[in-house]
Amino acid sequence: MNTTPPLDNDRTVMPGQVAYAASMSSNILPLGTRLGEFELTGLIGEGGFGIVYLAEDSSLQRKVALKEYMPSALAARTGSMTVCVKSSRHAETFAAGLNSFINEARLLARFDHASLVKVYRFWEANGTAYMVMPYYEGPTLKEALRHLSGPPDEAWLKDLLLPLFDAIAQLHKEQCFHRDIAPDNILILKDGKPLLLDFGAARRVIGDMTQALTVILKPGYAPIEQYAEMPDMKQGPWTDIYALAAVVYFAITGKPPIPSVARIMSDPLEPLSKLAAGRYSDAFLIGIDKALAVKPEARPQSIAELYTLWGLEERQQSRTTQINIAPVTPSVTATGIPQPKDRAVTASGKPSAMARYAVTGVAIIAVIAAVAIFFSREKTAKAPLAAQPPIAQPVAAAPPPATGVETTKIAQPASEKPSPSVVKEDIIPTTPTPTVPEKTFTPNKMIDEIFEGRNRAHAVPVSVEKAQVHIGQDYLRFSIGSSKSGYVYVLMVGTNRAAFDLLFPNAVDRNNRIEPGQTLKLPGGKWPMKAQGPTGTDQFIAIVSDTPRDFSMLEPAAEDIFKKFPLDRGAQIYRNYSGKSPLYVGKAICPSAVPCDDSYGAAMFAIEEIASSPKATKAPPAGGKQPRAPATANSSTKIEPKSDRCTDILQRASLGEPLTAGEETIIKKGCK
Repeated sequence: MNTTPPLDNDRTVMPGQVAYAASMSSNILPLGTRLGEFELTGLIGEGGFGIVYLAEDSSLQRKVALKEYMPSALAARTGSMTVCVKSSRHAETFAAGLNSFINEARLLARFDHASLVKVYRFWEANGTAYMVMPYYEGPTLKEALRHLSGPPDEAWLKDLLLPLFDAIAQLHKEQCFHRDIAPDNILILKDGKPLLLDFGAARRVIGDMTQALTVILKPGYAPIEQYAEMPDMKQGPWTDIYALAAVVYFAITGKPPIPSVARIMSDPLEPLSKLAAGRYSDAFLIGIDKALAVKPEARPQSIAELYTLWGLEERQQSRTTQINIAPVTPSVTATGIPQPKDRAVTASGKPSAMARYAVTGVAIIAVIAAVAIFFSREKTAKAPLAAQPPIAQPVAAAPPPATGVETTKIAQPASEKPSPSVVKEDIIPTTPTPTVPEKTFTPNKMIDEIFEGRNRAHAVPVSVEKAQVHIGQDYLRFSIGSSKSGYVYVLMVGTNRAAFDLLFPNAVDRNNRIEPGQTLKLPGGKWPMKAQGPTGTDQFIAIVSDTPRDFSMLEPAAEDIFKKFPLDRGAQIYRNYSGKSPLYVGKAICPSAVPCDDSYGAAMFAIEEIASSPKATKAPPAGGKQPRAPATANSSTKIEPKSDRCTDILQRASLGEPLTAGEETIIKKGCK
C-alpha cells in the first residue's frame, strides 16, 4: 500500500541522499532502467504530475535530472514502461497536459540563461514524454531565508533580483509568462546565483480543464487575474511582477501577502512602506507596495518599469559583491519539489500551509463572482494593457570572486550598510594549483568542446522521435529548429566509435539553410537511416552556423554520400591544434571584404541502438525509399552504388567538388 502522501504539484524534493523507497508508488520506474542513453540511478521525487529521476548520461558521463510526464490522477504504468490513461474520459485532458509538457520543454530549450533551467533534450516515448535537465543542487530561496539570522537587507535582495529580472525580461520579450514565481520556485545555486524553476505548464493546463484551481494557484503569490480570465483582467508581465513583489514581501516579513482574492472588497494588507519603515529605503518599499496592487493596471506594466521603480539600476552600478549563502540540507533539484513538510499532508497527518490555504470549488465560484462584480464597478474606458519591451540595459551576472580567494560560509553578503543581523565568518585565502590543459582526444570531448563554444543566445532545439531504436527495424529520425537564420551541420559518432561522420549536408542533400521558426526533419527522404548496430549509443551534435563552414582541415575521406573524419587522424591534428574555435566545428567561410563571424548555436542529442525485437520492420519515412544499407558511422552500414561511375561522383560530391547537371541527375536517378 502506498503510504507516501501526495505532493501538491510536480516539483520534487531530494532527501539527504537519492534513493528508491519501498513506499513509493508503482508508477516509478525501477533502478537501472534505460531511457535512451540515460540510466536511472535514483529517485529525486514524485509529484502529482510528474516523476523526476537522477540519471547517468552514459554518452557524456555526467549526472542529469530526467523528468517524466506522469499525471497520477489520469494515468498509470502498465507493463514495464508504458503509460496509459486510466479512463477514456481522461484521454483529452491527458493529451492536453502531454502537449503542454512538450511545449514547456521546447520553450526552455530555446533559452540559455544562467537563471533559467536548461533543457538538454526532450522526446516522446512509451505513451508519455521526458525532458532531461542539468542536475542542479542547492536550497530554495524559501529554505535559504529560513537559515538567515534575520530578514535580509536591501542590498542582499537587490543582488538576488538582478539576474532574475534579466531572465524574466528575456521570457517576456518572447511573450512568455512564468505565472508561478514563489520562494520555493527559486533555487540558490552553489555560486549564490538564483535559478528560476518550474513553469508547471502541464499542471496548469490540467487544472484549467478540470476546474481544479487549487492545482495551479499559490495563495499569496497569485494575483487576482489568475483566478478568472476576464476582459478587464488579462494576464501579462504585470502577473509575474505581482508574484515577484510577493516574494520580496515574504523575504522581508517571513510570510506571504494576504491572498489577492481576500483583498478585493476591502484591502487589509498593511503596506510595507509602514510595516518595514526605517529598515529599507522608502523608494524600495513604496515600489513593492505598488507592484502588489490588486488591480493589474495599477501595477508596473513591464520589468523595465519595475527595474527603475525598485532602484536596481543604481544597485547594478554600485555592486561589488555577490550573494553567498551557506549550503542548506536537503538539496533541491531543478524541478524544485517542496520539502516534505510542505506537502498537502505532512508525515504527521497534519495539513501543511498549502493544504490550509486550499480553495474549495464553492469558494472559487464565489471568488470569481466577487471579482466580476468588483471589476464591473471599476470598469473604465482605459486601453487594454500591452506588454512592454524588456529592460533596455541588460542586467549583468554577478562578478566571480577574486582569484585565489575561497569563500567559506557567509550567511548574508556584504553591503554598503551592513545589517546588524549579518553573520560574518572568515574568508580563508587559498592558493589555487595551476593546471595544465590536457590534450587528450575522445569523440565525446570533441562534441563537448563544440557545445561549450556555442553562442548561448542562439537556441537550437532538437526533438528525437525515438530515443531507442531496434537494430534492423527502426529508423533514426529527429527534428532541428533554430532561433536565428543559419546553416545546419549534423555530426555523428556511431556506436562503433570508428569515425566522425558529417551526416548533413551530404552529396544528395545539400540545402542546409534554416530560418527562424522553421523545423528541419532529418534524415531526408532521399537518405533514410535504419539502425544497423552494433548495440550502443549514436552521439550527435547539431550546429547552426551564421555562415557556411569548411571542414577540410580535418582531412575528410569520402565514403558513400557522407564526409568521414577518421578518429586516429583527428587525434593527430588535435594535438597540434591551437585555433580559437573547436576543431570539429570547422572554419567559418566569410567574404574577404567583411569581418568573419564565427558564431554558431549547437545542441547535443543521442539515440541508442538496441537488439531487434520480434516486431516487423517498419516502413521508411514518407517519400523515401528503402535503402539497401543506409550510411552511418557503423561498419555494417554502407550504401551500395550501382556502378563505379556512381562511386566516383559521390566521392567527389562529398568532398565539395562542383558537379555538372548531368552528374547531379545520375546521383538523383541512378545512385539510389
